[in-house]
Amino acid sequence: MREKIIHKASELFLTLGFKSVTMDDIAQEMGISKKTIYVHFANKTKLVEAVTFHLFDTICTGIDRIGETSNNPIEELYDTKMFVMHHLKNEQSSPQFQLKKYYPPIYDTLKSKQFEKMFETVKESLKKGIDTKLFRSNINIDFISRMYFNGMSGIKDDTIFPKEIMSMDFLMESYLEYHLRAIVTDNGLQILNQFITSNQS
Repeated sequence: MREKIIHKASELFLTLGFKSVTMDDIAQEMGISKKTIYVHFANKTKLVEAVTFHLFDTICTGIDRIGETSNNPIEELYDTKMFVMHHLKNEQSSPQFQLKKYYPPIYDTLKSKQFEKMFETVKESLKKGIDTKLFRSNINIDFISRMYFNGMSGIKDDTIFPKEIMSMDFLMESYLEYHLRAIVTDNGLQILNQFITSNQS
């Protein structure tokens, strides 16, 4: 039952937002009593925490799988973007921004875990890109890995990039292209342009 509650709560939180969904809403959607939820989660904060880190673990597993199977690091980044957007329902409720606003301790822990994961993953991807001559050999891997995380976090700030003006899909697509154009070789640029063209057609 605990897993079912997490699954349903994830759907509702990602669609409607952490703030607006109540324990009553979740119970009603599942056709169970609110007491049943409280057997597994002492309060809404504990449920939000469980949902947040369940999603994080699911996404990390998927990212690892993509890293093992992608043809090249350029494709890997785009595949990862598609996977994350799918699992976060295109971030239509700005989940990270809402966590930061309403559940700051959970947000701080998540951001730390995200940095740790993304920093290592991007470093591996950059090394792969250099080895395959798709990324320039003179790039500073440590610096770019940190910049990538900072940029990906920054575009999720609704106060700077209001979703009424720019969709999360557009922001992530644009940021990926911006990031890759700064580090690719001529060979990498050819693959990037082909990828962008085929995705738009």
